[in-house]
Amino acid sequence: METQSQSQKMAAAVMAQATQNTATTAVATTVKDRKASLKNMLRADSVTEQFRNALGKYSDTFVASIIDLYNSDSSLQQCNPSQVVAEALKAATLRLPINKQLGFAYIIVYNNSKQDINGNWIKVPEPTFQIGYKGYIQLAMRSGQYKVLNSDVVYEGELKLVNKLTGEVDFSGEKKSDKIIGYFCYEELINGFRKTLYMSVSEMAAHAKRYSKGISHTTTAEKLEQLAAQPFDPNSKQVGWLGNFHSMALKTVVRLMLSKYGYLSIEMADSMAKDIEGDSTLTAPEDRTIDASFTEVDEHQIQITPEPIGKSESDNAIKPNTLFEQQ
Repeated sequence: METQSQSQKMAAAVMAQATQNTATTAVATTVKDRKASLKNMLRADSVTEQFRNALGKYSDTFVASIIDLYNSDSSLQQCNPSQVVAEALKAATLRLPINKQLGFAYIIVYNNSKQDINGNWIKVPEPTFQIGYKGYIQLAMRSGQYKVLNSDVVYEGELKLVNKLTGEVDFSGEKKSDKIIGYFCYEELINGFRKTLYMSVSEMAAHAKRYSKGISHTTTAEKLEQLAAQPFDPNSKQVGWLGNFHSMALKTVVRLMLSKYGYLSIEMADSMAKDIEGDSTLTAPEDRTIDASFTEVDEHQIQITPEPIGKSESDNAIKPNTLFEQQ
């Protein structure tokens, strides 16, 4: 895959730069040293070139956002700067901003279990690139195959009917309270295909408990359901099932919709695979909650539909508000 190959090359360039600066990295034991190491790495010609290849004239703005994120995130400052840059490059190849307030993509920290040179298991903070539900919608709209793609929470009273035969869901009921009872994703392709996927809070909690490797075994589905009683804040900076249950639920219903019923470009399929793969190696924190985005490992295989070559009716589709122009 072209996107995967490009991402691998970019990550390799960052690690090569880190190797060339081994002496600098070795002494980067304080936060101040790590901040300086990150800036030096981002100024390296090889790394700058990779960002420029991915983002063109927007590369400088994106690099500045990496520095701002690193300076404002105390958890990220405990990580190896070269790993942080490598994860940021993944976002750059997808042209997704890593600003937490926007909610398109995140670089979050996990305490992963690693063996030291003596064979002892220790906790090592490692950054991981994660796509938010807004990021999945953005990637889908870029394909030009979607006329409508929308996801939202469902309040008590709004759900009127679920037709098991046709799969249609009626949300025309009147809202009775601020209690959230479920989540939906609706898609309409330019070829006329339409589909609605709805999951109740209990179904979502059970799904998260079963498939998310980031949820501790001590966290029950009932406890997850209690998190759904919290108000939904679309602008919240918190991420992860324990930090922002509603946001993760929306991401889940969008990803399930796209993987089961949607059109997947090569870029989208590759992004989903990496998102799932990244979660499979994570270790849930035992003693504290990390501001992290735990994603579920879905049992459904992703079906890849090749992108059309040349002009088609997709050229007349509604175009998304892209944050970075395609180069």
